[in-house]
Amino acid sequence: MKIGCPKEIKPQEFRVGLTPAAAAEAVGRGHEVLVQTGAGEGAGFADSDYTDVGARIVPDAASVFGDAELIIKVKEPQAAERRMLARGQILFTYLHLAPDADQTRDLLDSGVTAIAYETVTDARGGLPLLAPMSEVAGRLAPQVGSWALQKANGGRGVLMGGVPGVRPANVVVIGGGVVGTAAARVAVGMGANVTVMDRSVPRLSFLDDIFMGRLTTQFASAAATAGAIRSADMVIGAVLIPGAAAPKLISREQLSTMPPGAVLVDVAIDQGGCFQTSRATTHQDPIYEVDGIVHYCVANMPGAVARTATQALGNVTMPHLLALADKGWRRALSDDAHLRAGLSVHEGQLTSPPVGEALGLEAITPDALLGQ
Repeated sequence: MKIGCPKEIKPQEFRVGLTPAAAAEAVGRGHEVLVQTGAGEGAGFADSDYTDVGARIVPDAASVFGDAELIIKVKEPQAAERRMLARGQILFTYLHLAPDADQTRDLLDSGVTAIAYETVTDARGGLPLLAPMSEVAGRLAPQVGSWALQKANGGRGVLMGGVPGVRPANVVVIGGGVVGTAAARVAVGMGANVTVMDRSVPRLSFLDDIFMGRLTTQFASAAATAGAIRSADMVIGAVLIPGAAAPKLISREQLSTMPPGAVLVDVAIDQGGCFQTSRATTHQDPIYEVDGIVHYCVANMPGAVARTATQALGNVTMPHLLALADKGWRRALSDDAHLRAGLSVHEGQLTSPPVGEALGLEAITPDALLGQ
């Protein structure tokens, strides 16, 4: 099979969908690998790193999209890329369709078979292709939040760890999953006073055990959340509903209850954001202010640490990439229910019910499509 990897064109996105290690594995199995020139530069991979393992460098994205049967990316295809997709091609990348009607419509119109990283599952009920990027984004959240808290950037002027005689920052993390746990770990390490909120009592018990009293856990009722943000210097939104739009946990009206200059970091912005006032930003222009509250809503946070993030993503996507190339999409998905869960679009048919519900579109399940 011909596997193609274009250079990412989303603003300030430096990751690459295919590592040289994955290219070597694919070539070793008899597949042809096409990589757009410069695709790996942002992650520290030269064109020669790909040619050395047998991949072929092509001059532009049109050469990738025009020739490849399987296209591997990082971020959702941008409008210019979607116009190059064709029926019969397989697209394997993050999609985040629920808040993105335009992308969903374009993928349906293209006839492509699109498989979303973020809804591929594993035997434990986890999201293994999302988890490493969630880990990266979670660890970054307190870092970028502490930068936004600086007075010069519009924040309260509060130091995360405080100093002797001055209290540390109050950090509220909403969501105790992969993102929230990673964010809490770094925030605790920075010396902040951390509260993690979640609706799963077993998860809160787990966090209480592993942090050994170094943070506070609280059940995330609406009233408790409203109370917690009143004294928060930073709130990190870390809630995910797989494949669906993120719930809105803080309304605009509630911003007036927060300390002026407090910071909201919305790690769920790819799924529409979990604060009512969230809108996607970029690394180039990452923050904005609403009613005196600083918002950091960069939609591709892991792109800031592109080499680490690319290697982490490549480790988990490689087995699925090879299965798709070796078997073709139909057999690969029939053989693997977890990969099948990632199927979002096939030849004009939406195959993700959560996306259908979010956008008001008719959808069937991947199992129904494949007669499983």
